[in-house]
Amino acid sequence: MTNYVDRQTTLADQVTLTGIGVHSGKPASITLVPAEASVGIVFTRTDQDDIVEVPALWDKVSATALCTVLGDPSKEGISTVEHLMAALFGMGVDNLIVEIDGPEMPVMDGSSAAFVDVIEQIGLKKLDRGRRYLKVNKSVRVDNGGAWCELHPYEGTKFDITIDFETPLIGRQQFVSDMSPDVFRDDLSRARTFGNVKDVEQLWKMGFALGSSLENSVAISEDKVLNPEGTRWPDEFARHKALDAVGDLALAGLPILGLYRSFKGGHKMNHSILVKLFEDPSAFEVVEAPAFRQVGQVDKGGLAAAAAFGPDVS
Repeated sequence: MTNYVDRQTTLADQVTLTGIGVHSGKPASITLVPAEASVGIVFTRTDQDDIVEVPALWDKVSATALCTVLGDPSKEGISTVEHLMAALFGMGVDNLIVEIDGPEMPVMDGSSAAFVDVIEQIGLKKLDRGRRYLKVNKSVRVDNGGAWCELHPYEGTKFDITIDFETPLIGRQQFVSDMSPDVFRDDLSRARTFGNVKDVEQLWKMGFALGSSLENSVAISEDKVLNPEGTRWPDEFARHKALDAVGDLALAGLPILGLYRSFKGGHKMNHSILVKLFEDPSAFEVVEAPAFRQVGQVDKGGLAAAAAFGPDVS
């Protein structure tokens, strides 16, 4: 009898989710399609004559101002990928084709909850290949005024996210935790995006956030939460920033073994730390778990170096 340990995964079946795009306000639909080992996460637009696949990788990021955008926005681009990417990373999905019928992901309720729900309902299929990781070997840091972010070597995967807003309603909040499927599902997945009503009104005038509503975001006005149900946690704001960080760092292409810390960060900072990491080949290595082992066998090696299976960082 063989006991399979830490193998790559995909979804056990395909599933379609529908909603609206938070910026366009238009209907949006995605179909999650199982993929073979080592494919990674790949987005593809089904509304175009020429099917173009866009890998969910840091070097495919084209914008980070309001959300994380992959690919050329004027062609095959897909925006607001971070909440799905967070769910896939958080729940341990390694390989998947994401078919999308337009330029924007459905925002659902502004969190990752709907994606986590379908992953748990359908289940994961384990594949005959060991999971690969991106192991941080050396600390890297990015500073931007009073904001900063860092990646450090760490035995596991940990996020330490601090936000600091002038509004007393939010103020300074921190979320710190090792990451696992249980932690992501229970402590992060339901944390919604948020914004000040005045900022949203400005975005409306610019043609953005047209789909934003109390159904998919936490709205703040004059230090009050306008949503009738209030916040899901007192620190939901920090939890959502942590959720975003999980999704943005998933664009490393492999699960990161390391500690990520940020202060007053966001999509731009999350992306910048990956750029910084991949600038220095000595700062990381790709390691692969054994594909399987016999029951009772002592796993002395842990993770074996497998740089040949690493992401393209040229």
